[in-house]
Amino acid sequence: MEKHYAVIGDPIEHSLSPIMHNAGYQALGVDAQYQRFQVQAGLLAEAVKGLQALGFSGWNVTLPHKESIIAYLDVLTPQAMRAGAVNTVKIHEGKLIGHNTDGDGFVLSVAEELKEFKGKKAVLLGSGGASKGIALALAEQGMNLHILNRTPGKAKDLAQVIQGQGGTATSGEFSPGEWLRDVDLLVQTTSVGLKREPFPFPLTGISAQALVVDIIFNPMETPFLKEAKKLGCRTQNGLGMLLYQGALAWEFWFDGQAPVEEMRQALKQRLLERMFYKH
Repeated sequence: MEKHYAVIGDPIEHSLSPIMHNAGYQALGVDAQYQRFQVQAGLLAEAVKGLQALGFSGWNVTLPHKESIIAYLDVLTPQAMRAGAVNTVKIHEGKLIGHNTDGDGFVLSVAEELKEFKGKKAVLLGSGGASKGIALALAEQGMNLHILNRTPGKAKDLAQVIQGQGGTATSGEFSPGEWLRDVDLLVQTTSVGLKREPFPFPLTGISAQALVVDIIFNPMETPFLKEAKKLGCRTQNGLGMLLYQGALAWEFWFDGQAPVEEMRQALKQRLLERMFYKH
């Protein structure tokens, strides 16, 4: 019997999750279909009931619902509780189980380049929802975190959350500083660059050993990443995080290995099409 999955959010029309998951189903011969639905903030409760009524086996959750959906779920996994947010829901024995694969997906996406996490220094630019999941996952891997945000109080709050969970974290002003010289992993989690606009401050003086990641994947190389590359750093866009959070969601739903390479190729192909055909 065909199973049904989806992603809900607002906006949602540019989501690449259906491309990735449907390619995975095709690769493994899984009888399933993945769709996307625009769900406005005030209609979330109705959407959850509707997905249940239509027999969906699970769904992904993106902005602006990652925190508000918790009120409609029965159980949270440790990852979801840690992040205080849900990006994946599974229906199991009639219960709605909320999970979060964002942080662990990010860790997987940088593991090959970074090699080792424990004792290394990560600087996160921004302290919103995406930053929180990434920060908590990196702290769990033993990294020392420094969080910068335009509103310093928010960076301090996130640092305190990490400290409260046994991690090491500090916070600071959203500006260049001494941190540039000894950063091992620099992660840009804000929306700056989506429209190809330059980053608010230069990265001059950054350690050439740093791995610099922008979680934006369209455009595939933001001005932030271009500058980091010119300064000798290894760079990575957000495609890896998108891929691995999706693969982990797949494994949560199906209790089996996701076809990561087939999913990766589908994402790359779709992004290339968007670059050349502008749709």
